[in-house]
Amino acid sequence: MTRPSKKAKQRWLEWQEKGLFIFFLPPYCSEMNRIEEEWHQLKTHEIAGQMFDNNYDLAMAIIDGIEARSVKGGYSLERLIFNCA
Repeated sequence: MTRPSKKAKQRWLEWQEKGLFIFFLPPYCSEMNRIEEEWHQLKTHEIAGQMFDNNYDLAMAIIDGIEARSVKGGYSLERLIFNCA
């Protein structure tokens, strides 16, 4: 199980008094990690059976699949682009 850092421990009670409660997931607990279910659905439905020549094509298929899932699910989607240079 992940443990809080020293700085987090120092502020733990302060956060709880403000209504912030932090719970750590057990390691390798995909059932409790909501992104795992989304990733499973994406692989099973949107990109299943496809072969990709390169990382770019895979990335674009994932983006397209996520966008399709948001339309089907009726939720908004915001794409963030990080500068990793």
